[in-house]
Amino acid sequence: MTPLSNAVVRGACPHDCPDTCALVTTVQDGRAVKLQGNADHRHTAGVLCTKVSRYIERNDHPERLTQPMRRVGPKGAGRFEPVSWDVALDDIADRLARLSCNNPDTILPYSYAGTMGLVQGESMDRRFFHQLGASFLDRTICSTAGGDAMVYTLGGKVGMRVEFFAEAKLILIWGSNSIASNLHFWRHAQAAKRAGARLVCIDPRKTETADKCDEHVALLPGTDGALALALMHELIAHDWLDHDYIAQHTLGWERLRERALQWPPERAAAVCGVPVQQIRELARAYGTTKPAAIRLNYGMQRVRGGGNAARAVACLPALVGAWRDRAGGLLLSASGQFPVDRAALQRPDLLAGRRPRTVNMVRIGDALLGDADALSGGPPIEAVVVYNSNPVAVAPESAKVAAGFAREDLFTVVLEQFQTDTADYADYLLPATTQLEHWDIHTSYGHTDVLLNRPAIAPRGEARSNAWVFRELARRMGFNDPCFRDDDEALCRQAFAPGAIDWAALETQGFASVPLPEAPYAKGGFPTPSGRVEFFSERLAAQGLDGLPEHLPNHEPAGSSSAFPLAMISPPARNFLNSSFVNVKSLRAIEGEPLLEIHADDAAARGIADGAMVRVFNGRGEHHCRAEVSFRARPGVVHGLGIWWRKLGVDGTNVNQLTSQRLTDLGRGPTFYDCLVQVEPTTAA
Repeated sequence: MTPLSNAVVRGACPHDCPDTCALVTTVQDGRAVKLQGNADHRHTAGVLCTKVSRYIERNDHPERLTQPMRRVGPKGAGRFEPVSWDVALDDIADRLARLSCNNPDTILPYSYAGTMGLVQGESMDRRFFHQLGASFLDRTICSTAGGDAMVYTLGGKVGMRVEFFAEAKLILIWGSNSIASNLHFWRHAQAAKRAGARLVCIDPRKTETADKCDEHVALLPGTDGALALALMHELIAHDWLDHDYIAQHTLGWERLRERALQWPPERAAAVCGVPVQQIRELARAYGTTKPAAIRLNYGMQRVRGGGNAARAVACLPALVGAWRDRAGGLLLSASGQFPVDRAALQRPDLLAGRRPRTVNMVRIGDALLGDADALSGGPPIEAVVVYNSNPVAVAPESAKVAAGFAREDLFTVVLEQFQTDTADYADYLLPATTQLEHWDIHTSYGHTDVLLNRPAIAPRGEARSNAWVFRELARRMGFNDPCFRDDDEALCRQAFAPGAIDWAALETQGFASVPLPEAPYAKGGFPTPSGRVEFFSERLAAQGLDGLPEHLPNHEPAGSSSAFPLAMISPPARNFLNSSFVNVKSLRAIEGEPLLEIHADDAAARGIADGAMVRVFNGRGEHHCRAEVSFRARPGVVHGLGIWWRKLGVDGTNVNQLTSQRLTDLGRGPTFYDCLVQVEPTTAA
């Protein structure tokens, strides 16, 4: 389908956010002149965040990549010369073919959520690498600790429907700055508050969301599990329990009860760094207010014990029978509700019985530098194909990541819209389309609608979609399966089995709802093996892990190091989304520059004035930025707001210079918020 010169085109926001907004793009003379939210979409109601409202500015950015390029300078210098698509793809295909003949495990794809689309994110690319037999990428850099926690407790990434938060009388917003990262949930929370609901924000940082809530619980990073267990203790001690729901719809209650009774509020208060009375009052509110709802998000699971903490929180609604009401329960992610046919999209059968090794994307720095454990005992990585990600900026311990990508013997291909930090290390840099220029289909992790994205305008210059690139590489490498001839629109149609969604509604209005009960777990029926909430998980026990949720201290617990006495978390800057939008000048102007928020007491103890330049450092590296003495920081905790491109930093670094490649207890995820540092003033300009 060729985009029209003058049209109004329905689409979907592609970015890594729970909201997945429906879009409407107005096109005149082949150019996008206006982008708005689709007011007909009930979940997002025509409202866009500041970032995406400026998407045309990003699409039309003068620094958009518009032609294939080949490196001519040293790795990392970002010097390229233009080449044709044929020259680029012929050479890439030839080099990948030679490597695959020797050992395809030496080839690694690296991608994540630069687009959340099923087509441009996980379709033709997966087919290509399956046929090639390349190493698997363990895509864990965001949400797997919490996701696995939901699987082992509730049976999947499932929960209450987001729209019914508007009817709750108590909402715990746990590990989420919803105003900045989940705007349309916040609309429902505000509706509940206007109707008399109490809103509680649980977060180490006094976020913009905490400002608007009735109460803020400013716990130390990585102590959420202790808080959840103390809440359980109080529910038990005061008998604020739904005994019938526990008996009918849970598994392992007596074991959980014994564990929770080991966590009186006094013990949790000492661990969490919050007042004992605040824990008691929060437990009373949760145990006596109906309906009560929890909006759990991924901020709290980026520490060593993040999976166990998310498991503990996920147990709470069943204890009080909150699932009985459509406005009660919990939501971390709705993505498990969608009947996506990933086998049809990704074609794992193309592996033909081969079992490539797996490389965890969190440990890409160690892997590229030859660490045997990070390589799963396999051969060195000799080629990386990067798309939908910017690992040099977003992966932890980025000095190692940059050093790995700087290897002259590493063949690197990057599909990108802009010349990011990672793009500077490419041997070939291939121009990618934006959401306004290609087909895609989207699920959501914040609501339960499927959205179709139609191309509104022609690709800029010679930009091509990700799926097109992998289709062309497959052709050059002689991959003959008919699946490699599927175009992007056909891939959209293959994302769901026939009849699984209302395709006619997708075509006419741009979205279609997944049919779900209003209170899906009012009578149990969880997608666990037992059909119950599994307080005790036999599946975890079978792996030699604790079957019950427990508080696990951080790899780097607050107060455990005299050399590095401050805990650092690195939440996203409000006007960026990971490293996307950092180069949009109007948004960067709002953010200003990389900042470290620090409490007045910690600043005074170090002779740091508001606005001073500081050196933030630990055993992994150092990062220079400006300090903001801020009421948003609690004593002992600093906030390195991210994720800035390294090349825009004062010293060519960002906060990930300081984070570690250690993994979480469940899900093999990152521990970005499990990080100790020291801060000192510096004269660096």
